[in-house]
Amino acid sequence: EHGIRIQAFVKQIGKISLDTPYHQLDLSETENNMVRCPNPAIAAQMSSLVEETRKKGDTLGGVIQCVIRHCQPGLGSPVFDKLHAGLAGAMMSINAAHGFEYGSGFEGASRYGSGNNDAMYMEDGQVKFRSNHSGGILGGISNGDDIYFNVAFKPVATIMKPQASVNRAGEDIILENQGRHDACVVPRAVPIVEAMAALVIADHLLLHRASRLI
Repeated sequence: EHGIRIQAFVKQIGKISLDTPYHQLDLSETENNMVRCPNPAIAAQMSSLVEETRKKGDTLGGVIQCVIRHCQPGLGSPVFDKLHAGLAGAMMSINAAHGFEYGSGFEGASRYGSGNNDAMYMEDGQVKFRSNHSGGILGGISNGDDIYFNVAFKPVATIMKPQASVNRAGEDIILENQGRHDACVVPRAVPIVEAMAALVIADHLLLHRASRLI
């Protein structure tokens, strides 16, 4: 109804990372492989690493990047309902999620303000930005640019290797898990990230509509 498009993909598994900016990727390739990475060559490397790790009885974590395009400006609020806070809360509620960053994120912490600010300019009567380090959100409110963020997922705790633990009696034991368990759940989380992002944006669209009616 609003023309908003939400797409997520696997950006990293273990130490294998896709470093190409999302706007230079063909995201239609995301569903063409098992690891949901839009770069076929990197996807093949990721798949091999996951299979190698599975055979060792171990697990891997990774990073999912999500992009929200065509989101209207004005969603969110500057204090209690910041848009990025809503997205962070939703993403961190997903099982195995251990980190969230949007825009320049942690990389921005090493920059000067002059290198991290998004310069504005006028074009066809509209304010536009020459960069998007803000991740499409300024002061908790969407600014009309693409919203993009990363979610880090930990390696699954259930591994097939023996590991030290403690039983109900408080005794030291060696735990050996059995059964079938994924070596990496990151590809499975891609549609979950998209769905959670959609719920947050839908909530803010309704809040924005209500605020205009009052």
